Amino acid sequence: MRVIVLGAGVVGTTSAYFLQQLGHEVTIIDRQAVPGAETSFANGGQISVSHAEPWANPGAPLKVLQWLGKEDAPLLFRLRADMRQWLWGLQFLRECTPARTRHNIEQIVSLGSYSRSTLQQLRADTGLQYDQRTQGILHFYTSTQEFDAALAPAEQMRALGCHRRVVDADEAVRIEPALAHVRPQLAGATYTAEDESGDAHLFTRALAGVAQAAGVQFRLGCHITALHPAGGAIDHVEITNEAGGYERVRGDAYVLALGAFSPLLAQPLGLRLPIYPAKGYSVTLPVRDAAAAYQVSLTDDEYKLVFSRYTSAQGDRLRIAGTAELNGYERALNAVRCEAIVRRVEQLFPGAGDASQAQFWSGLRPATPSNVPLIGKTRYGNLFLNTGHGTLGWTHACGSGKSIARIVSGLEPELDFAFCGLPRPAAAPRPAPPSSAFEQAPRCYALHSCLRLMDGR
Repeated sequence: MRVIVLGAGVVGTTSAYFLQQLGHEVTIIDRQAVPGAETSFANGGQISVSHAEPWANPGAPLKVLQWLGKEDAPLLFRLRADMRQWLWGLQFLRECTPARTRHNIEQIVSLGSYSRSTLQQLRADTGLQYDQRTQGILHFYTSTQEFDAALAPAEQMRALGCHRRVVDADEAVRIEPALAHVRPQLAGATYTAEDESGDAHLFTRALAGVAQAAGVQFRLGCHITALHPAGGAIDHVEITNEAGGYERVRGDAYVLALGAFSPLLAQPLGLRLPIYPAKGYSVTLPVRDAAAAYQVSLTDDEYKLVFSRYTSAQGDRLRIAGTAELNGYERALNAVRCEAIVRRVEQLFPGAGDASQAQFWSGLRPATPSNVPLIGKTRYGNLFLNTGHGTLGWTHACGSGKSIARIVSGLEPELDFAFCGLPRPAAAPRPAPPSSAFEQAPRCYALHSCLRLMDGR
C-alpha cells in the first residue's frame, strides 16, 4: 500500500520506518524543514518505562488546587475561555480514581516495556548513535510524602515486569555520586537499571536518514491543511507544498501523528480526540564541572523534572526538562518557569552546568487525560492514529510506531494494550487480581472512551 504519515516527529518517523520495513510505499509530510523539529526537538531525553504513573492520580486534584496561580508550579492550569481545556480538565479528574490510575499504569508500562526493547533491537540493527546512555534511571525524592506516595505505583510496576527497585538515600548516592550534595535531604529513591536516555532529536534525524535511504519519501516544508473524506474513508490530504501552492496527496492509508495538533485536523471529520497541548519546558546547559555533573539519568518527581546528560562530539551537555502548562497552543517562554528549572538544578548540582549559556525551549506535548496514547483504527477505514503520547513520546515512539505499522498492515500487534478500534486480547492472569467488580470495570476504559469520542459522543 501507499501510506501517508502526517508528522515527522519521533512518533511519525518511527511509524514511517516500520511501515517501510513491512513493505509499504511511505510518504511522510511535515511543515518543518527537518524531522524532529517541534516537540521532539529538546525533550528530557529519557526512555523511561519507570515513569508510568500518570499525571492523573488520586493525589493530583489537591496538588492542582494548591498550584493554581503559581507561575512556577510543576503543573499549571492557566484557565482560559476554552471549552476544550475545560472538557479535558473534567476528563482528567475522572482519571484520578485509584482504579483508573492502576489501569492506566498497566497500559503505560506495557507499551513502554515493548517500546524500549524495540528501540534496543532497532539500535542493534541500524547502529544509530544519538548520545544514548544505558545506565538506568534513578527517581529521587527530597520529600518523604512524595517518596511514600511513590511506593505503591512502583510495586505495581514491578508486578507488571518493570524492575523499579526501591533504594535508600545511601544507595541512591552510590548509584549517582553527584547527589552527595543533597544526601541529607534525600528521603529515598527508586532505580530502574533497564531504562535509558538519549537525544530524541538526534535519533529522529538519524532514523529519518535510514528511512529515506530505504525509500521513504519526505515532504518537508509542507503545511497540512485538511483531510478530505469520501465514502467512509479518507480520499486525500490537502497541503500547501514547498512552493506555496495547494496540492492533493493521495494514499491507500493515512497515519495521523501530529502530536498536539492532531485533534485540530481530526475535528472536522467528527473525530473528537481527547488531546490538549501541555507546554513543557527544557533547559540545556554546557557542563562546567564534569565531576559535579550527574552521569545517570534522573527524575525529580516532586518538581516534575527529568535530567539527562549528552556527551558527544557536540559537547558535554546537561538537559533538564519537565513541568506542564495547560495554556492552549502558545509557545512563548515563561521566564519564571525557565528560572525555576535553573534554580532547581543549582540546588541539586551546584556548579555542574554553565547557567550563563543556558538554552531554553518549550514544546507542546499532546496530553490525554489518562496519559495513555491513542494508537489504532478510527471509524474511517483508512485513517489510523498514533498520537497523544504526552510526556512519553520518546519512550513510546518505537513501540507505537511498530504497532501502528502492524495494524495498518492488517497484522496483530505484539502486545496487550488498549488499541483504539481493536479488541483487547485475553490478558494473562495477574498475581493479585482486583477484589471487586468496580475495580475490574475500567480495564477497557481507554478503548471505550476513545471510540465514544471518535463517534462524536
